[in-house]
Amino acid sequence: MSDDELFAWVFDVDRRVILMESMKRHSVLKASFIAQETSRSIQNISHALKEFREKGFITCLNPEKTTWKKYIVNENGKLLLKRLDNFCN
Repeated sequence: MSDDELFAWVFDVDRRVILMESMKRHSVLKASFIAQETSRSIQNISHALKEFREKGFITCLNPEKTTWKKYIVNENGKLLLKRLDNFCN
């Protein structure tokens, strides 16, 4: 995916932008915590986490669970954050 396509994907939906900001600040991502921190619904944040996991930017630490999942930013996610920082600066 080109940088232009990637940035368009991230910035197309505000929940993705919110998740990107959380990825910068937290080593472990949980939908309930991000939702509370950002005044968004858990479902909205869970959807963003699913999108980022499907794109390969985050990894689920406990995939066997159906609720209270925890995610970490993987190497692809760290590269995404770096690319976006370079784009925005």
